[in-house]
Amino acid sequence: MKILQQLKSRWGITSNWQVLVILIVFACTGFTALYARRFVFNLIGIIDTDPFWLKAVVWLVTILPLYNIFLLIYGALFGQFEFFWAFFKKMMSRMVPGKSGSGG
Repeated sequence: MKILQQLKSRWGITSNWQVLVILIVFACTGFTALYARRFVFNLIGIIDTDPFWLKAVVWLVTILPLYNIFLLIYGALFGQFEFFWAFFKKMMSRMVPGKSGSGG
């Protein structure tokens, strides 16, 4: 149960139920991203024998943004949109130089 306490503290939440829902959202998002990758790669024509760098670039350009969209959609469906919107803004502030995590 120490892990639950650490997650609640890190995420700024108080309920074990909310931790469970957030973990379910992450799981659903991950599975959806896996299926989206398969679909997008087939659509573009990327196959197993293509070079890793090509697959990595295509993944970064297509699946990473889709993952964030799926995260917000599932967060909204599970009633945790505010949490995932704050999570998204924090992640973007770390990924995009010169952007702050605050605002809109």
